[in-house]
Amino acid sequence: MESELSFSATDLAQTRFAVSPMWEVVTSYRLLRDPAESPVHHRWTAQVWPRVAAAGLDRGWLAELVPAHGYLADFLNPAAASPFPELAAELEQIRRSRPDRVRADLDLLADNRMRDSRPPSARLRLLHEAPEQALAKVTEEIEAYWELALAPYWARIRRLLEADVFHRARQVAEHGAAHVLNELHETVRWDDGTLTLLRRHCTLSRDQAGSGLLLVPTAFAWPRVLTRIALPEVPQLAYPARGIGSLWEPRGTGATEAVAAVLGRSRALLLAELDTPASTTRLARLCGLSAAGVSQHLTALRDARLVTAHRSGRSVLYARTAIADALLGLQPEPITQPG
Repeated sequence: MESELSFSATDLAQTRFAVSPMWEVVTSYRLLRDPAESPVHHRWTAQVWPRVAAAGLDRGWLAELVPAHGYLADFLNPAAASPFPELAAELEQIRRSRPDRVRADLDLLADNRMRDSRPPSARLRLLHEAPEQALAKVTEEIEAYWELALAPYWARIRRLLEADVFHRARQVAEHGAAHVLNELHETVRWDDGTLTLLRRHCTLSRDQAGSGLLLVPTAFAWPRVLTRIALPEVPQLAYPARGIGSLWEPRGTGATEAVAAVLGRSRALLLAELDTPASTTRLARLCGLSAAGVSQHLTALRDARLVTAHRSGRSVLYARTAIADALLGLQPEPITQPG
């Protein structure tokens, strides 16, 4: 089955890219519900799923709104107002969702549930009856999920997504938008003013969408593309970012010795071990240091913006920041926008 989206010169001129935290929320959550779907993320799912399940997030609002397969609630993915919005800005857009938009999405979800012989849950009934009240609960749960599943890894994920955006921006400057649209994914084709999506189970037409097109690279949508159509907003197409295969590979720390001369050997060792998020206890065991000493070092590294802390149940996970990656020589070559 094919779906086609027509383009005028104005639509093409209004085509843009954005990195969206909420697209990472919905695509990563869907992946956690069926991890076999994408083995490339196995290291991430193995670390994250136990934390998500222990927090009860495997059976809350997100479980209702982001089923493992089929339609997911469109109001969770408002069009990004800027190229690199923060999660807080997107959550505010969700809280301001029009009640009729929310109810329309819930009706589509209900159709899917009825095909599976499942009646609407109490959560979905509340969201249908009192959207403003329930959306506050939805966004609260999203924040909790973000802190457990994505925040500790966000520097790495965002770097991948930004690199994709800047690469494709250069391609637009060098070869034009049509070339870039043809390079997005094997199921996406551009020809003679029309964007065609192959193997689609839902329709995609300009009658259902606003002008332009918002292209959103994602780390977790692979191997497919996802679309969002909701008048009067710009249509969105979320596609797999380049380089996903190496996203979770352990990274070398060739500059550790040089960093140790500045920060001290213990702190440099801690940064090197934080290739994946870890607790104070785990770091103490890996580095052969006392828990109290690790805690003291981490406080200093956090004050210097070299690590971030994210609560996971009763413990706290520490993650290396992009600044620390650059310090260890892990930052990719600088990427600049064309022009």
